[in-house]
Amino acid sequence: MVIASKTTRYTHLEPGKDVVFGIAGFYTPQQEVRLEYNGREVLYIIGQVVLESSCCSISTDWTYTLVPGYIVNWQNTKNEDGLPVSEVEPVRDKKERAGIRQAIQARENTTLIDFW
Repeated sequence: MVIASKTTRYTHLEPGKDVVFGIAGFYTPQQEVRLEYNGREVLYIIGQVVLESSCCSISTDWTYTLVPGYIVNWQNTKNEDGLPVSEVEPVRDKKERAGIRQAIQARENTTLIDFW
């Protein structure tokens, strides 16, 4: 039995441009990386998150790594805002995730790695 892989669309954000979320923070994608892994390419994004709370004088930030998945079609279309969109296949297999996590950690100074 063959199970078809499900793909999803990933909208590429402009590196260095803050994206506000909620009322107390923003994230900034800093770099997109295409990583060769087991004969396929994996897309991952490195960025910075900042959370602020003016009422309590609290501010915190951290680096994140987001893995949308295996690249199926690279920037094959644009969204309504003119941003490029790629088709990706999320990494669902736990062993593959572990291997990709190790490969990223060997290249980057990051520990927070999240998969779609």
